[in-house]
Amino acid sequence: MKRSGFQFVKMSSRKSKSNNLIHAEYLSQVQRILRERFCHQSPHSNLFGVQVQYKHLIELLKRTAIHGESNSVLIIGPRGSGKTMLINHALKELMEAEEVSENVLQVHLNGLLQINDKIALKEITRQLNLENVVGDKVFGSFAENLSFLLEALKKGDRSSSCPVIFVLDEFDLFAHHKNQTLLYNLFDISQSAQTPLAVIGLTCRLDILELLEKRVKSRFSHRQIHLMNSFGFPQYLKIFKEQLSLPAEFPDKIFTEKWNENIQCLTEDRSVREVLQKHFNVSKNLRSLHMLLMLALNRVTTSHPFMTAADVMEANHLCSMDSKANIVHGLSVLEICLIIAMKHLNDIYEEEPFNFQMVYNEFQKFVQRKAHSVYNFEKPVVMKAFEHLQQLELIRPMERTSVNTQREYQLMKLLLDNTQIMNALQKYPNCPTDVRQWATSSLSWL
Repeated sequence: MKRSGFQFVKMSSRKSKSNNLIHAEYLSQVQRILRERFCHQSPHSNLFGVQVQYKHLIELLKRTAIHGESNSVLIIGPRGSGKTMLINHALKELMEAEEVSENVLQVHLNGLLQINDKIALKEITRQLNLENVVGDKVFGSFAENLSFLLEALKKGDRSSSCPVIFVLDEFDLFAHHKNQTLLYNLFDISQSAQTPLAVIGLTCRLDILELLEKRVKSRFSHRQIHLMNSFGFPQYLKIFKEQLSLPAEFPDKIFTEKWNENIQCLTEDRSVREVLQKHFNVSKNLRSLHMLLMLALNRVTTSHPFMTAADVMEANHLCSMDSKANIVHGLSVLEICLIIAMKHLNDIYEEEPFNFQMVYNEFQKFVQRKAHSVYNFEKPVVMKAFEHLQQLELIRPMERTSVNTQREYQLMKLLLDNTQIMNALQKYPNCPTDVRQWATSSLSWL
């Protein structure tokens, strides 16, 4: 009897172990699926509130890919409004069509990476797989080189030439290239009856057309698609739910059901709605929502397999943390004293700029009053602490340093307000009582 009891315990522990392993495996898959969704503008996720713009873009791309008609368009919208996701969705749908998938070529350039036309041309050559064709050829001009590349894609007449889709991310940065040669040539080809070409620029600048040269502007079609995050809070809640829900094709159906039910409960939770409402009021930007969800997802483990309202609230706390106040937590007591001295100078002189000598005098007054509890530092040591605050960008000089100005008398401005200083002091570990009292006193001589 004893032996069978022992076997039962052994079997049940083995079972729970295997359950834990299955749980761990599913959770790692959940983390992978959701993180991919949050970090990459996945073309598999749904589009929100941009159906009209999507229809316009897909029609334009189809005219290039199927009918060989050249086009150019600018997608304009604030950061995080879904410009990249929109173009990714459109390209995915386009490439699923049989007559398109084998024929259309794509070139993706980014203004942050291709900082001049020479680098851009190399990248175009690489993405079109034409390194062997170009070989050691020497070209007289950029236009000659680009037209040679596009010529190499032709199979015969214009109708059988390969359509090329150019996607230019950070489009406004290409406008700063010398003579805007790349933009001029791309728009020029899209205007002429050469290779079918679609040029799609993504930018967050509304004044983008003002940056273009006259010759470039005259060759651009002036089509613009604006994304403005025009959805309301109910739609935002729906996005929250859809972004966290698991797809139907997830291996374990029971786990998927439980997970999605839990997400539904989260969406209806009052505290979660309050957090989301706050986020929505600050920014409708989906990127900031993804950041919040990513931080909440990080708290999901095998011992805590489902997301709770507390996780979302903790993630919100991390998102809304004041980075400057966090820096103050890591300062030395001397540096804290200098910041308090600056705070008092701001109160007395009504936000007028100060210099090191004024701050040092203020600090000395405090030290003389509290000589029994505060250590008096040498002036060079205090100066070093002052310079460290400048390196951390908690204070900044009012004008550029000139050779003649002594460092002690250079005018500075404090980049922290009183609320930030007081909040940081509340959380500062082992802050001397005298220092805290000095900070709360309204005038420095009290």
